[in-house]
Amino acid sequence: MTDIHATIEQAVALIRSRTALQPQIGLVLGSGLGGLADTLDNRVVIPYADIPGWPRSTVHGHHGNLVIGHLEGQVVACQQGRAHFYEGYSQQEVTYPIRVMHALGIQTVILTNAAGGLNTRYRVGDLMLLKDHINFVGMVGNNPLMGPNDDRVGPRFLGMVQTYDRDLRLKARSVAAEAGITLHEGVYVCLSGPNFETPAEIRMLRTIGGDAVGMSTVHEVLVARHAGMRVMAISGITNEGIDDPDTTLETNHEEVLEAGKVLVPRLTAVLRGMLRAL
Repeated sequence: MTDIHATIEQAVALIRSRTALQPQIGLVLGSGLGGLADTLDNRVVIPYADIPGWPRSTVHGHHGNLVIGHLEGQVVACQQGRAHFYEGYSQQEVTYPIRVMHALGIQTVILTNAAGGLNTRYRVGDLMLLKDHINFVGMVGNNPLMGPNDDRVGPRFLGMVQTYDRDLRLKARSVAAEAGITLHEGVYVCLSGPNFETPAEIRMLRTIGGDAVGMSTVHEVLVARHAGMRVMAISGITNEGIDDPDTTLETNHEEVLEAGKVLVPRLTAVLRGMLRAL
């Protein structure tokens, strides 16, 4: 644990050398959603390549910057793109940015992602507030909390009932309602990727109670909760799950990015409203 702590301390020192702002809220922006970071006032842009230990995303649609600045009266640290487990990073590497955010003094983190719709009521462009998740990646032994536990940060055995902060979810629902934006609330299923799901897998995930499926977020949520941070997460539905193997339709990353153009104004409105409410 000593090495990772030393690296985190170096990362924190580098970030603090670039800005005097003290962020209170962390934002993690998923596929196609990084544009919100460009709207911060008094922003300082720190390339991931400059931050010791910080993993770099190789996925199109993920910028590689940590952006710190003011948004709706709050000082936020915006992760403009994220690394994924399927890129070959370990779970500890994927979640390293959350560890750094915690070390910076951030106590609340709001995560976003692009997800496929499992719930047949969801349409492309809809938003889903996470109220729970199913972590298939962790169930098969890929959990960022495996290995030696640092009791200074969090407990060896982490309770998961109160994972997604109830008060934050209530605020998000209120903000969305005031803005006239439909905000579903559901269960996110985390798979490793990078392939999209087969029709049989889509049918199975629906059967076990999944409402949306994606390849990120849950790892970061685990580490944030382990450190005692308050967590909220929103999925942007970028494609509808295909459950028929005889269809001519196919899911691809291009449609995910295209749907992001529809999602960005809605998600931006909810996030800005949340920051005002906090």
